[in-house]
Amino acid sequence: MIPNFFEVLGTELAVVWPDGHESYFPLEALRKACPCANCTGEPDLFGRVYSPGPMSTTPKSFEVDSVERVGNYGIQFNWSDGHGWGIWTWDRLRAVCPCEMCKPQA
Repeated sequence: MIPNFFEVLGTELAVVWPDGHESYFPLEALRKACPCANCTGEPDLFGRVYSPGPMSTTPKSFEVDSVERVGNYGIQFNWSDGHGWGIWTWDRLRAVCPCEMCKPQA
């Protein structure tokens, strides 16, 4: 689902979806969950994941210089500490929407 609008507002990424739902993602949470191989590890031919270990961060790690659209399927952040890998697909972002309405019901 391609959003109608997205923008970094202070310490959050705001996304307006085609169904009218609005999501507000804390930038710190998005950076800590960065989907790039450097942050989450990378599987080998046999499916074993090699993890780079804990990510070291500074306050700049959670600030965004820019956000770039990647085709029609996602966005990529350019973080102020120089990290610029990892593509957040629209489906993945919608799946991790932090609002109460989107959280799974117990």
